[in-house]
Amino acid sequence: MLELLFAGPWGPLVIFGLRIVDVSLSTVRMLLSIRNIRRWVPVIGFVEVTIWVVAVGTAIQHLDSVWHIVGYSGGFAAGTLVGLWIEGRLAMGLATIRIICRHGEWGPVAEGLRARGFGVTEIAATGREGPVGVLLSIVHRRQIQQVLTEVERLDEDAFVTVEEPRSIVRGWTFPARRK
Repeated sequence: MLELLFAGPWGPLVIFGLRIVDVSLSTVRMLLSIRNIRRWVPVIGFVEVTIWVVAVGTAIQHLDSVWHIVGYSGGFAAGTLVGLWIEGRLAMGLATIRIICRHGEWGPVAEGLRARGFGVTEIAATGREGPVGVLLSIVHRRQIQQVLTEVERLDEDAFVTVEEPRSIVRGWTFPARRK
């Protein structure tokens, strides 16, 4: 029954769909591993490889069909895009936002972020052109755009970088666990 499905005109489309699913799962699995959210990684890996075996096995059986090969390759490319889209929608993890305010006027930016509920650490520093303020904030990735919008509103000349911290212990955002 499956052989008829894969050998027929719908075969390349089925392979295309299978590849979208398995590559998307692969992307999500890798990102969960990197972010140390490992509970579901083995389950996702099992499903991912099961789908991959079916897709690659079918594509190999039909190497004489350009459409099967295109379905396999196209599914890989589309699956990569879908996986990245899913990861962006999930926005798992944290971000460290570093804001450098020039001209020594960083107080309004720090207070504006605090008013919106973000923790901010202020560091007085010196840049090439004089005093600057370095503001650090750890936020959930889904909050990055809120912070960037607020910074842009308060200091359109601020220099901003966003990075992913590997681990965080305690602090304003993550207080020590109660015993």
